[in-house]
Amino acid sequence: MLHEQKVVVIGGSSGIGLESAKEVIARGAEVIIASRSEEKLQHALEQLGPRATAHVLDTTQEKQVQEFFAQVGTFDHLIVTAAETTGGAFLQTETAQARQLFENKFWGQYYAAKYGAPHLSPNGTITLFSGVVAYKSMVGSSALGAVNAAVSNLGQTLALELSPIRVNVVSPGIIDTPSRSKMPEDTRQQFYATVGNKLPVKRVGTAQDVALSVLYLLQNSFVTGTVLHVEGGHILV
Repeated sequence: MLHEQKVVVIGGSSGIGLESAKEVIARGAEVIIASRSEEKLQHALEQLGPRATAHVLDTTQEKQVQEFFAQVGTFDHLIVTAAETTGGAFLQTETAQARQLFENKFWGQYYAAKYGAPHLSPNGTITLFSGVVAYKSMVGSSALGAVNAAVSNLGQTLALELSPIRVNVVSPGIIDTPSRSKMPEDTRQQFYATVGNKLPVKRVGTAQDVALSVLYLLQNSFVTGTVLHVEGGHILV
């Protein structure tokens, strides 16, 4: 179903975005990946092969996003995984940090949808990314939970406004990706083990778990306005 289609993956240089790019390429698509880091993009291209191209893009810069899509031209699917996330106690968190979180995760996806939609084919899709703390309140996640909830609502509203383009949202739980690579290895593995043991599936997620959910949203033409929870039952416990 994705054969010879063009897919844009913003955040495609690592983690969930990179894994999503691999999955769509495996099904015959051409992929354009974009992220802030040229070094990460080049490393990703080495893994993705000749059906992928790359662009440096800072999604917090509205003009950059607009120019990026003008350069891309017509395409079939937009996946936006790019986001920097932070947490911290509400009263101790600087307002600037909370605002930057919105700039990165909400406004970045807003700009991508706004300027990407006019270039999408009528049968195209947009897949945005929320997260579990929009649906399960956790200490230290007030700003991130608010951002994720805003993204979810944005996606569902755009499913109506941008029809027949299908718009969906993926809400991952705790996923083992390079986003936590700055943590000491033993601390990180202990964190994953502690969280995983609390979940019904008894493990944290992988980037491929989430990428397969993205594929489902791209390929099932009867799904739109959906928030797809990929969190191992985290909101249940």
